[in-house]
Amino acid sequence: MSLRKIVGYLHPRIAVVIHDLAMAALAWWIAKLLRYTLRPDEIVSYQWLEFPIVLLVQGLIFRWTGLYKSVWRFASLPDLWNILRAVIFGALAIGPSLFLYDRLEGVPRSVLLMYPLILAVLLGGPRLAYRFWKDSRSDLMQNQTVKRVLIVGADRAGEVLSRDLRRDSRYMVVGFVDDKTMLRGASINGHPVLGSLDQLPDVSREAAVDMLLIALPGASTTEMRRVVALCDETGLPYRTVPRLEDVVAGRAQFNQIKEVAIEDLLGRDAVELDWTAIRETLSSRRVLVTGGGGSIGSELCRQVARLGAQSLTVVEQSEYSLYRITQELRADFPELILDGILANCGDLVAMQRAFANAQPQVVFHAAAYKHVPMLQGQLRSGFRNNVMGTCTVADVSREYGVECFVLISTDKAVNPTSVMGACKRVAEIYCQNLDAHANTRFMTVRFGNVLDSAGSVVPLFRRQIREGGPVTVTHPEISRYFMTIPEACQLILQTASIGKGGEIFALDMGEPVKIRDLAEQMIRLAGKKPGSEIPIVYTGLRSGEKLFEELFHPLENYSATTHAKIFLAQHREVSWELLQALLHKAADAVEIFDEEELRRCVSSLLPSFRWSEAAQPDNVVSIRRINPEKSE
Repeated sequence: MSLRKIVGYLHPRIAVVIHDLAMAALAWWIAKLLRYTLRPDEIVSYQWLEFPIVLLVQGLIFRWTGLYKSVWRFASLPDLWNILRAVIFGALAIGPSLFLYDRLEGVPRSVLLMYPLILAVLLGGPRLAYRFWKDSRSDLMQNQTVKRVLIVGADRAGEVLSRDLRRDSRYMVVGFVDDKTMLRGASINGHPVLGSLDQLPDVSREAAVDMLLIALPGASTTEMRRVVALCDETGLPYRTVPRLEDVVAGRAQFNQIKEVAIEDLLGRDAVELDWTAIRETLSSRRVLVTGGGGSIGSELCRQVARLGAQSLTVVEQSEYSLYRITQELRADFPELILDGILANCGDLVAMQRAFANAQPQVVFHAAAYKHVPMLQGQLRSGFRNNVMGTCTVADVSREYGVECFVLISTDKAVNPTSVMGACKRVAEIYCQNLDAHANTRFMTVRFGNVLDSAGSVVPLFRRQIREGGPVTVTHPEISRYFMTIPEACQLILQTASIGKGGEIFALDMGEPVKIRDLAEQMIRLAGKKPGSEIPIVYTGLRSGEKLFEELFHPLENYSATTHAKIFLAQHREVSWELLQALLHKAADAVEIFDEEELRRCVSSLLPSFRWSEAAQPDNVVSIRRINPEKSE
């Protein structure tokens, strides 16, 4: 490093040191002057080494307390506390030092009491004044690049956000809106509370606001929808701070400003889970996850690792997906014993080798084909992967003494009308009935659509909006249940902790969401107008697709569990011998690619399944363009 760079680096610190030592000398002089002013009959006197000793001792205390590590620009209460410590310790050290020098000759005891108080004011005052000056100058920098922002929410998050924005010259906070009546007319960090949330459009217009910042991290989904609807009325761009669960999980920073995501509006209120039971199930246990590179599987791996599993084995048939998740896990959890296996779950030999090496105690089976339209004309592929792959992993789990096996299923398995749903239902039946013939606890967790999972409607809509449309919806009235990926995985983990074996668990998914409303909301979040700027095209229901999904079959007699939003379906028993015979027959049909025989086997297991609705995928769809603002 060159001398010039060294001097440039040290210069601000040298200036601070000189300032603080000068203040120490001034404080000592003022303290003695005040003392002798009160006693005019006495004459003030100074020893030769009195000031050097004071400055040397106080300077060492400044360094020891780390006073020079703080930055004046961001001086705050912790810095003032550090100053207070430094001056008190300084006075305590100066007294004995001067006593050893000349037995405190000419230094009354009252000087040692007044000195730290005066020095604290002389050190803290300039620091706070400097910060106030810098902050005030930032607030006065009003030019064309500064955006006038209104913060929605005057609670703790809004206060912190307004304080942080004072240091950002790109924004100027004009005030807050909040529904708390006690805050009406109040001022937070010098910014007034201008009204309630319902007054947001009027306040935004009257205050000439350029942007809205939503600071409601603890808001429920219903509250968030209301706030976003009000923001939409203003026609202004808006951003938000992350949700509390995202901050706690480490997925976002508390004061990070981000765009409002569709997950913020469709994700439901958090379900209270028994994390103690979940940790007891997974902590220090050997876990295996199939399909560990997929949307659900990868999040399962993250949460399992975060909960302290002893080892984690990831089975995945996609080379890139396996590489990506194992690299991420090794970086985030270096202490975890991790093994990535590139294999198909239907490969019996590969699964036996994987289980023999890993000796897993808990297995999460997330590997499956899930794209409904694609599987409509692919019965053999769907059955081979979703049914036979499940049977293979389940049988090997029983063989190697796995304690708990969780099958990841779907609401499409209820009264299935698609090949994918039918195959998942057959997999459920096998695991439910295998439970009675094994020491392993076999259970199923069933949920609806997962937001932003690979191949789902949200990434499709996002891509279509980015390309300028149109956004394609199959039917104006089609609706689906939605949940976030982390929430789905938490439900799966809870299932492993409370299941006794043979059950199907499902989450109270709340109210279903119309796909049309989802498309319109995503278009608005992108800053466009649905219907005019981004058209919505209705293509007609695809083969095997339902207008709405169900979570339970009427004959499953679902009941409540110890968790308010987790329900239990009583399983329907099937003759074990008949089930094995039909699956053996189906496996033979898969081997020789006899889809007609395979269809008969599935029909025997699912008598209510109608092949006329699921026989072939549609090659031609009817397309009609509708302005969503006029349709209902």
